[in-house]
This record gives sequence, structure tokens and C-alpha cells, in this order.
Amino acid sequence: MGTTMSNLRVGQDRSRELRSILPNLKILKIGGQSIMDRGADALLPLVDEIVEAAKKHQMLICTGGGTRARHAYALGMELNLPTGVMSNIGAAVPRQNARMLQMLLAGNGGMYMMPEDIEKLPMYLAMNCIPVLGGMPPFSFWEKPARQGQVPENRTDAGPYLLAEFYGCPEVYYIKDEDGLYTDNPKNNPDAELIPKITAAKLLERDLPDLVVETAVVEYLQHAKSCKSLRIVNGLKKGSLLDALDGKGGSTITSD
Repeated sequence: MGTTMSNLRVGQDRSRELRSILPNLKILKIGGQSIMDRGADALLPLVDEIVEAAKKHQMLICTGGGTRARHAYALGMELNLPTGVMSNIGAAVPRQNARMLQMLLAGNGGMYMMPEDIEKLPMYLAMNCIPVLGGMPPFSFWEKPARQGQVPENRTDAGPYLLAEFYGCPEVYYIKDEDGLYTDNPKNNPDAELIPKITAAKLLERDLPDLVVETAVVEYLQHAKSCKSLRIVNGLKKGSLLDALDGKGGSTITSD
């Protein structure tokens, strides 16, 4: 009996070996306020670059909510809505942005995808589609209460990261309107310094006043099994996305 149980434990350990599902998939998060809200001048050149990148890379595009989502959260806070309800409200605008982006990509294989359809992603990729998904993680009413206030801590930066960790992608790309991670918001502080590379632990230790990605994502990164790098890319600069997908440019936040 002891030998049998010992063998069973060994078998269980082997079953825990990590197997990447789609390790070559490139997951991109398009910023809502930084890109989508800027309209055609910002978005259309980026769409062209996504189409060009799709000739070489398999991609899943996730969208942020931007100003409209922030307005919805503000209304929810005035009504004292619980975090789970706020999570549902916050998911609506990223879905709208995903549908708009999908239509802009429709002529080149753009495919709108619901969170419930992630098992269909391999089929979409095999058909040379460019799947587009709202970036909000599908926690819905089960979103855990925020440590402070009612706004969900897992928002549209967290969703793409959790997908990358699940699919076994080593890096996720955040398309913003800055060259990377800074010591402060460079729009408000001209003395803010670019941080080319930093670990998640050191970044959290700095307790910076303004992070370019959600704090929850940096916290997740410390426990990464698959996705061990975040790359911050300036989507307003032509060629930056293509460079980033080839491992160049931007700022990186790593797990260690």
C-alpha cells in the first residue's frame, strides 16, 4: 500500500508539469484612453501595423475601455454599487471598442470573440483570423472586492495577462501612448525618467505615483509560470509594434 501511494504521488507530480498551449501566440492590449479614444489618427495607422504583423505572427488583440469606462465607474461609485456589479459595467465599453476594432480589421480576418469562446481561439488562428476580444477578465459578479473602494482591481490590463499566463505565452504587449514605463506620468512631469527594464518586485517597492499598467498585473507577474514579461509599447510611433513583436524597444517588466 505504501509503495502504491508513493507511486501515485510521483504520478501526480508529473501531471503538474507545465504544458504551454499556444506559446507562439502574441497577445496585445490596445489602450482605451491612450489609443482608442484618440480616434482615427491614432488607431488607423496601428490597424495597418497589426495587419502587417499578422503576416508573421499569430495574434490575439484585447481592448481597453478608456474614458467612457472611467465615467461608468464614477457613476457606479456615486451609486455605491458593489465591485461585482462594477465589473459587469466596466466590461461593456471594452466590448464596444473590440467590436469597432474588429470591423476595422474585418477585411483582413478580424474576428470578434467573446470571453466564453476562448476554446475556439485555435480554430480562429488556423483560419488566419485576427481575433479581437474585450480586455476585461470574465470574473463578472465574482470579481473579488477591491482592497480600496469599489472599482475592480482586475480590469482590462489584467485580462490579457491572465490569458497569456493560461495559454503559455512568454510575453504580453501593452500598446500605450508612451515610450514605456516612467518614474512618473511624463504628460504631467517632464522630469519623469524612462525605466527600460525592471522586475515586478522592484517596481512594486518603488511605489510609483502613476503606473502605466494596473498594479494587479505587476503583482500577478511575481507568481508567473508562463508569462514572465510585460512589454510597454508606444502605439503612436510607426514601427514600434513590429519592433516589439520582434523583441525590441519599449520597456519591459519581468517576473525576476
